[in-house]
Amino acid sequence: MHRIWALIDRETYASFWMRIMENKGLPYFLIMGILAGLCIVGIITFFRERKANYAWRWIYLFGGAYVLFDLFAIAVGLEVWQKLLAIMFDIHSPYWNLIWGFFILLGTAVFILGIILIVKKKKGISH
Repeated sequence: MHRIWALIDRETYASFWMRIMENKGLPYFLIMGILAGLCIVGIITFFRERKANYAWRWIYLFGGAYVLFDLFAIAVGLEVWQKLLAIMFDIHSPYWNLIWGFFILLGTAVFILGIILIVKKKKGISH
């Protein structure tokens, strides 16, 4: 949900993330390492919970696979991905609010799902 910053201050948001991705310094490796680790744990959870067949577990597989691909494409400088990032971080784009608004809504939905699942687990409710 940090992407709310993108709607508040486009220029600073875009500059910050583009600098992180271009410099590939310690912050880059920390962020990418944490994201990759969480994705791997999510994919493991998908397979670990295969017998329960909860509908939400597919988010772990597809979301994790997408983010791992995204991290890989950024790390190796995949040309098509670099062009996509340039479009996404174009602060003059008329689609800026649509793009980042979508990511904010998606992040919020997944956050709420996580809270619901934690509450259900604490109450001992399956599904």
